[in-house]
Amino acid sequence: MRAVLVANPKGGAGKTTLATNLSGYFASQGKKTTLCDLDRQQSSLRWMAFRDPALPSITGYYGGNQISLSLPREADWVVVDAPAGLQGYKLSDYLKAVDKVLIPLVPSVFDMAATEDFLNAIRGEVRGVRAKVGIVAMRVDPRTKAAGMLEEFLTHFDIPIVAYVRNTQNYVNVAASGATVFDPPRARHRRDMEQWQSLVQWVEKK
Repeated sequence: MRAVLVANPKGGAGKTTLATNLSGYFASQGKKTTLCDLDRQQSSLRWMAFRDPALPSITGYYGGNQISLSLPREADWVVVDAPAGLQGYKLSDYLKAVDKVLIPLVPSVFDMAATEDFLNAIRGEVRGVRAKVGIVAMRVDPRTKAAGMLEEFLTHFDIPIVAYVRNTQNYVNVAASGATVFDPPRARHRRDMEQWQSLVQWVEKK
């Protein structure tokens, strides 16, 4: 079993979008996939309730505060959707329990400021941070000024940007039916899947 934590202390950063679609990718590859929802709002589990049983199977459960004790060892991949405001000893426990950490980050002054202390805490907790922790730039084109601002901000933390996810309604549309961009019909999501290649390669690298 390998586990990926999707975390950001700020709400609205795209954690659930990232967690559900990453789960969809693993499931589409025939991997036994479990989505662990740690958020009290249980957005990931609500999404799963709409998922068509004919689509690649994803199991899910509400993990509460017991991540280190509740990760299912029988799964190939566990994707953990963390709650907003994650910090302190809980953050330390979660970091120890997983193989990779993905931090979705919107390149705005407000989001970067809200995430700064979190990134510093992670850098202090994790050795070899570039191998274990990656940033996913959400709702941004890498050619824009906003992307450049984000890249400059992250030079202070030595955390790589592993993917850029564009601003598109595709994610909203598939979520409404419990699906992901990796589920059929794939042709309409080709561009989105291409953006995910660097992300999944980084996650799968041991």
